[in-house]
Amino acid sequence: MSRRRLIVMAVAVVLLGALAYFYGGHSVPSGQTALVALNASNLDDLKDEFNASASQPRLLVLLSPT
Repeated sequence: MSRRRLIVMAVAVVLLGALAYFYGGHSVPSGQTALVALNASNLDDLKDEFNASASQPRLLVLLSPT
């Protein structure tokens, strides 16, 4: 197999993986609340849920694409 063909196949696999990730839909395990996009209008809901479980360990992770 030529090197060029191998590179083309690798790029195709990466592109298909990215398409499946972004457009394939997202699901959560049973018993877990649904995924929510965080924005200014629902920030108070996040704060209330975070503070409601003060007796348990909590972790908030914010990831930025930049």
